[in-house]
Amino acid sequence: MKEFDYIIIGGGCAGLSLAYELETHNKLKNKTLAIIEPRLEYKRDKTWSFWKTTSHNFEDCVKKSWDNFSINIPNKTKFLECNKLPYQSIDSGLFYKKINSTLKQNQNIKFYKNINEINLNNAFIFNSVPLIDSKENKLWQHFKGIEIETTKDVFDEKIMNLMDFDCQQHDSVHFFYTLPYSKNKALVETTWLSKMNNNLEMDYDEQLKDYIENHLNIKNYKINYKENGAVPLFYPSNINEKNKINIGTAGHMTRLSTGYTFLNIQEHSRFIRENIDNIDKIRRYEIKKKYQFLDKIFLRVLNNHANQMPNIFFKMFDNSPETVIKFLSNKSNIFQDLLIILKVLSVNSQISGVKPEIKTTGASTLHANQLKPLLKPINISQ
Repeated sequence: MKEFDYIIIGGGCAGLSLAYELETHNKLKNKTLAIIEPRLEYKRDKTWSFWKTTSHNFEDCVKKSWDNFSINIPNKTKFLECNKLPYQSIDSGLFYKKINSTLKQNQNIKFYKNINEINLNNAFIFNSVPLIDSKENKLWQHFKGIEIETTKDVFDEKIMNLMDFDCQQHDSVHFFYTLPYSKNKALVETTWLSKMNNNLEMDYDEQLKDYIENHLNIKNYKINYKENGAVPLFYPSNINEKNKINIGTAGHMTRLSTGYTFLNIQEHSRFIRENIDNIDKIRRYEIKKKYQFLDKIFLRVLNNHANQMPNIFFKMFDNSPETVIKFLSNKSNIFQDLLIILKVLSVNSQISGVKPEIKTTGASTLHANQLKPLLKPINISQ
């Protein structure tokens, strides 16, 4: 069987992003690369959206960008600006086409459908396939979205709706998400943060139909495209080994509080490319520990007070949009982190009836005893 210098297991977003990063920076000039991917063809199957807090290689794959957004709970709506950190949406079809057309030009890059077709012994492996022991009693962000086209102009294409919580919750966290690509085209998505054990939550088609027809008041439309997925809000069981690095969700590149992964993948790919010559000796890349800690707080509240999460998300945006966006995108400073935590604590204090005591000495200081009730006992790896 053929041997390779590098092997990427999984030719999805993480695997292809890494291959593209290496190829476009001449890191594969005298190296061989195998990509293991079982799909028969690449076609549009995902929409990756994020706040543009850092540069990336795929500006030409952005389907739409927004400088304004809204978030709402029953009877309340916030309209917010994000022109400094626009919200971008990437078309996976354009993404796949761009990368594959580039990779095809290098004869040393080969695609295989089965890992048994090649020799793994002497290669350095990048694995993007998450190892998930069981889905039971674990939190997921699961969703279905449809791109609709209406007979009349009904959407304001300049503003996207990040979260609409004015919907049935079923003791979980549920919201709708609308990305208007034009005045008569939009991606509408139903999203749940839950343990995926309630069949009522999984009836995505009925939820979308009811929301579009009775909430958006759109009766005449056609469906151009469908997508669905599930993002684990826990860390998969993959471990790094001497000759293997996990990437993507398998490499813990998903923010557990948000599900955002795309830009983390791009930064991880950049880190690997910059260190590829000594990849077996360098420290492993990870999302900063403070975000893992803060996500524990989020998951604790989500586990115990799911009914309060719409209010928490809504109250978070009492802060400036830039503060919240940077927190959600791993780019916040300690002061911005503190502002977000205080919003979570303020809602939690309404639940418990205990007003949190916040002491300040010059700069704001958060006392550890305020966080203890939120943090016990939760294991971020479960």
